[in-house]
Formats: sequence, C-alpha cells, structure tokens
Amino acid sequence: MSELKYILLFCDDGGGHEMDPTQQEAMYAEVGKWWDKNGSKIRGGEELQSASTATTVRGGRVTDGPFMEGKESIGGYAVVEVADLDEALDLAKSWPASPVVEVRPLIERN
Repeated sequence: MSELKYILLFCDDGGGHEMDPTQQEAMYAEVGKWWDKNGSKIRGGEELQSASTATTVRGGRVTDGPFMEGKESIGGYAVVEVADLDEALDLAKSWPASPVVEVRPLIERN
C-alpha cells in the first residue's frame, strides 16, 4: 500500500494566548522535538508570519490584512506522508504548540 499525503494546518484559536519569553522558549523546544521525532514522515512545512501581515485577494480585489471567517488563523503547516488518516491524526494530536490542528488529505496529481 502506498503512503498518503496530508497537510497539518497549525491554527491559533484566537484566544489571545500570550507567553512570556521562558514559556515561548519551552514551547519552541517541544516543537523542535516533535519535528525531530516525526522527521521521517514530514515532507515539508514552515511557520508563517502573523496573520496581521497577510494580504487577501478576494474576487480579484486586493485588501490589506487577514479576512478569514472566524477567529482562527493558520500559524504554520507540515506536509506529512503516512499510511492512513489515523496516522495523520495521531501526528496532529501530538502537536505540542497550537490548540487546533486541521488535517486535510492532499490531492495527488500525476
């Protein structure tokens, strides 16, 4: 059976979770451990700059700022290659940083 690709979208729930520098450093250390532990399954990913830096194109018009519906914003992502959805969900559940991780299968094009 071939491996499947999923994207894990690391979302901020908009709850305004402020961290002091010590907490932030500890969180990034946990994130680093997660990437190291799961590196064989990760095919790419990045942390994104704050949603306040976004520019949105909607209906051909450019507007400054993020205009997603709801309070959540995407802070980063990882593309993973795993055996099935259950394995992708296990990775998402083990993510140590953001409280919400959206898991979506990627469309494989030949």
